[in-house]
Amino acid sequence: MATGWAKEGAVQDQIDDTVGDAVRRARSELPKGDSLTHCEECDEPIPEARRQAVPGVRYCIGCQTKLDKVRQNGGFNRRGSKDSQLR
Repeated sequence: MATGWAKEGAVQDQIDDTVGDAVRRARSELPKGDSLTHCEECDEPIPEARRQAVPGVRYCIGCQTKLDKVRQNGGFNRRGSKDSQLR
């Protein structure tokens, strides 16, 4: 159901774009290359199972968890930019 100047399916297109951007960003942040044997942060050994499961791993689970918490911030705010264009 389109309203005003929006074309049919515009809301779903916006949702799809947001999800697609998040997936691309997540994939780009995946580690690549050879895994380290010891954590880059704390120098603890990285278990073999983790090194095989995550290619290019650089941190132990504890340090990776801390980094992930720091990196968690909001995603894209498409609505804010759209609203500003309508004014």
